[in-house]
Amino acid sequence: MLSQIIEKYINRKNELEKLMADPAVIGDRQKYQQLTKEYSLVDEIQKIYNEISRVENEIKSNEELLASDEADEEFIELVENELVELRGRQKKLNVKIKGLVLPKDKNDDRNTIIEIRAGTGGEEAALFASELYRMYSKYAETQGWKVEPMDTNTTDLGGIKEIIFSVTGESVHKKLKYESGVHRVQRVPVTESSGRLHTSAVTVAVLPEAEIVEVEIDLKDLRIDTYRSSGPGGQSVNTMDSAVRITHLPTKIVVQCQDEKSQLKNKTKAMRVLRARLLEKMESEQNKEIVEARRAQISTGDRSVKIRTYNYPQNRVTDHRYNISLYDLENILNGALGALINEILAYNFKLFIDESFKSKSNQA
Repeated sequence: MLSQIIEKYINRKNELEKLMADPAVIGDRQKYQQLTKEYSLVDEIQKIYNEISRVENEIKSNEELLASDEADEEFIELVENELVELRGRQKKLNVKIKGLVLPKDKNDDRNTIIEIRAGTGGEEAALFASELYRMYSKYAETQGWKVEPMDTNTTDLGGIKEIIFSVTGESVHKKLKYESGVHRVQRVPVTESSGRLHTSAVTVAVLPEAEIVEVEIDLKDLRIDTYRSSGPGGQSVNTMDSAVRITHLPTKIVVQCQDEKSQLKNKTKAMRVLRARLLEKMESEQNKEIVEARRAQISTGDRSVKIRTYNYPQNRVTDHRYNISLYDLENILNGALGALINEILAYNFKLFIDESFKSKSNQA
């Protein structure tokens, strides 16, 4: 099934090359940009597929060498070590290509608004929330994405009670959408004098950012309040009423923004968050049946569900939805999220394949 899907992508590459050489397409800037983006994805898939084929051929050659009667012990050891390396490379490439060929949903190319909130654990939860924000910011740097804080509520010790920020760039929502849920940390807090292991929790919500034309908001449905922005401990950090709170009266959704010194800029950012939350509400209502069906197979990205544990004593990060454990906690918190995200995308590709086979079996 995977090879058939990849073959379709490779055939599509030839079609794209012809389309991109068409003067009519070249003259249509928007169309040409869409095709260029698709071509970039298809080209990457083909390169990884070619690399997989090369690695598989090397594995086969090494296995044949091991089966040879002429191989001495020293040579066998060298070949076996190389095989271990090649099989590790093969696994990583297969995980990566599955993530790339996973069918796109309509929000995959959207920019994203992320909300991180400290949960159970008091100051320790707030400190971990700040580390998660740093993790996503560092990962965004590696992807060439832009991170823009929209509203931040910090603590005296440098923790974060709540932060809302936008992430803009290519395939942002595709890679970050599975981060929604409860993130649990197990470690000895800096605030703990007795050295006991504590468990704290932080919630993460990942919302696709809505276009203005997609979510119509009647100004009569809004109550807009202004106030002075505050810092740690509730101290005022601005003598002007620049912070903005917007209440959407029909849904009772409340958003606020205080990171900018300009009231207009804060209002603009708050409206972006409001549109994202309204879009999420609309889509969750429309996709209720799909979400329920999917929940039967794995835990969803619902914010009430514990999705991940960061265990410091074991240097372990475990995603409970997919039974994935990586023993690389320090690097992951420093932004090296790629391996974990690729594993999650590959798992969802497997779900897609399983669902496809079930569908075909039912039709038969």
